[in-house]
Amino acid sequence: MRIFRHYETLPDEARGAAIAIGNFDGVHLGHQAVIDTARNIARAAGIPWAVLTLEPHPRSVFQPDSEPYRLTPLRSKVRQLENLGVDFLIVQRFNREFSLRPAESFVRDVLVEGFSVAHIVAGYDFVFGHKRKGTCELLLTMGHEQGFSVTAVNAVEDSGGKVYSSTRVRQHLAQAAPRAAAAILGRPFEIEGRVIHGDGRGHNLGYPTANVHMGSTLRPALGIYAVRAGLLGSGDIEWHAGTASLGCRPTFGGTDIVLEVYLLDFKGELYGQRMSIALIEYLRPEKKFDGIDELKAQSAADVEATRKILDQDDKTGP
Repeated sequence: MRIFRHYETLPDEARGAAIAIGNFDGVHLGHQAVIDTARNIARAAGIPWAVLTLEPHPRSVFQPDSEPYRLTPLRSKVRQLENLGVDFLIVQRFNREFSLRPAESFVRDVLVEGFSVAHIVAGYDFVFGHKRKGTCELLLTMGHEQGFSVTAVNAVEDSGGKVYSSTRVRQHLAQAAPRAAAAILGRPFEIEGRVIHGDGRGHNLGYPTANVHMGSTLRPALGIYAVRAGLLGSGDIEWHAGTASLGCRPTFGGTDIVLEVYLLDFKGELYGQRMSIALIEYLRPEKKFDGIDELKAQSAADVEATRKILDQDDKTGP
């Protein structure tokens, strides 16, 4: 997958595409339906298949001091879209100036002049442009005028009739229900970041942990999780079973939220590596222990619970 940052400098081979357009935070099953529709159209017509998304997330532009919100910051989003096989990803910079662009101007200057778009695919509720006045209906009208086609994809529902949405993912994660979130995403929710130096307490407890910088990723419910930790090298991801603690470390008087991951049966250097932490099961809330021995005993129980959960997952499959 090739990535481009500016519509003004798009090469000829990426123009004339079927483009899925949207924020796609989470790249959940509803988003994937939109993206897959663009793929099917592109392959049938023999044209490029592209995704257009905005970065940073508009929330961070208009509410810069808000709590971390993203399900898939850019690196994570790129990896998920690459896994889908997208030909081209156009990452359009979003700022206050860009937000003031009228919807009609966005269509003419960006989609038509910039992309020479052949077909636009968007979710039924997609809005764009200044004051969110751009809709799928406007795209259809301007498509007839400017020579491109439009497909609006209806809401995609689960077996219970509930629409797949990023909002529902966030709700499940806040409620310590990572498996319910995974059912919407089509995969476990992941927190991706670089391993940074911590205070080294894990080594003294017998459970050396990797501290992962979470950046702008949403913070799920605090507590202890059974996870799979993927080392993001230059090739395939190397996955390891692990137990993760997301919280303030109340036993040691901590106040900042940190993500610490203990990899089961792993030996090696982790500092500086990028890691993706896939939340599989919520084990328990964080707790302040009366002493180190009590904490060590609970850590051993958490590791044993993790082994059972992940071993069972391996046996039953996805």
